[in-house]
Amino acid sequence: MSTKRRLGLDLSPLRTSRDFRLVFIGGVATAFGSFISYVTIPYQVAKLTDDPLMVGLIGVCELLPLLIMSFVGGALADYIDRRLLVRGSELALAAICGILLFNSLSDEPHLWLLYVAAFLTAAVAGLQRPALDAMLPRLVKPEELPAVMSLHSLGMQFAQLFGMPLAGILLASFDLAWVYAFDLLTFAVSLICLTLVKAVPPPVAADRPSLKSVVTGLKYARSRPELLGTYLVDINAMFFGMPSALYPFLAEDLGGPKVLGLLYAAPAIGSLIATFGSGWTARVHRHGLMVLIAAALWGVGIIGVGLSDTLWLTLFCLAFAGAADMVSGLFRMIIWNQTIPDHLRGRLAGIEMLSYTTGPLLGQLRAGAMARTGLGVPGAIWLGGVLCVAGSLVLAAVLPKFVAYNGKDGMALKKAADDEWIATAADRTA
Repeated sequence: MSTKRRLGLDLSPLRTSRDFRLVFIGGVATAFGSFISYVTIPYQVAKLTDDPLMVGLIGVCELLPLLIMSFVGGALADYIDRRLLVRGSELALAAICGILLFNSLSDEPHLWLLYVAAFLTAAVAGLQRPALDAMLPRLVKPEELPAVMSLHSLGMQFAQLFGMPLAGILLASFDLAWVYAFDLLTFAVSLICLTLVKAVPPPVAADRPSLKSVVTGLKYARSRPELLGTYLVDINAMFFGMPSALYPFLAEDLGGPKVLGLLYAAPAIGSLIATFGSGWTARVHRHGLMVLIAAALWGVGIIGVGLSDTLWLTLFCLAFAGAADMVSGLFRMIIWNQTIPDHLRGRLAGIEMLSYTTGPLLGQLRAGAMARTGLGVPGAIWLGGVLCVAGSLVLAAVLPKFVAYNGKDGMALKKAADDEWIATAADRTA
């Protein structure tokens, strides 16, 4: 096998699975528009308030519903058709985008409505994302999962890379209404694709959504050190090293609104490079160790962002951080999808969603609060990066089983759990 083939991106799931192709195309389309709004909402809040803490509060509005709805979404994803749950949530997200469009057309846009939209978007995402994450392994063969994770990430990176710079151009050239209108149009593509996807019924003898079923998922996550490690490492990295709430203010010193989209998109450039060369990940089995190393390197990149005073160096450091985060993300997704039995996939996807959203959302608040102190915007960024690296080293010391985790063992445990569940299905349904 040539070096190019061993290191390059595996496209086979796009060829072998019609439903995965549809989900991939629909996901890229809606993410493209959503990333535009992701830039636009903080920009609009910053313009209305001129306060970094008020921008950081968007994260709080998003965190509160996620703390509940991710568990609800996870339990539902293990009980009903996952495709229907994803499609219904997509319709709700399109309606929320319509609210943002309506608000932007007002002579005096309501600040409170932006926070409400952020709250509702997070609540719906809490329903949708566990079902989507749980659906992907059902669309492909088990051995294709590393490639699926790379392709799924590639689609998001493509959307981020082109959507966010376009947001900056649109914000500098047109009224806000046109920006939100563009996002609304992208939902049409995703809804058509999701309608064409075949049904993804729940697992055999699925647990009814209840507090008991949620607790079952929590107990399973707690019993697996490799899962706990992925959650804690990512929360640490994002809480201390996620400065996106400060980008609107950082952009003011680096070129204004036209460079704002570049700041948001720069990590996707690094992620894209890492993804195109992700073929090597299928041959690495020390997944926990790789997650820790990559998380620490993310912190190193964020330190560089805080210390830089030029646009090109800032973008380079963000791209470096994005590449490291992509490597961490790939190995975290491989751990999740190769070790979790299907009957728990939705509930565990809800827990995963909390792990990779709680850190960034609280990190935005941390960055905004620290920027209001004597540290200022640059200090809040580089100090967060330092704390990210330090936290990664501490976690490596206190999580020895995670550091030593071997992916081959996880796959064997998943197969045993799936076989046991299927073998006892008749007794549970009797």
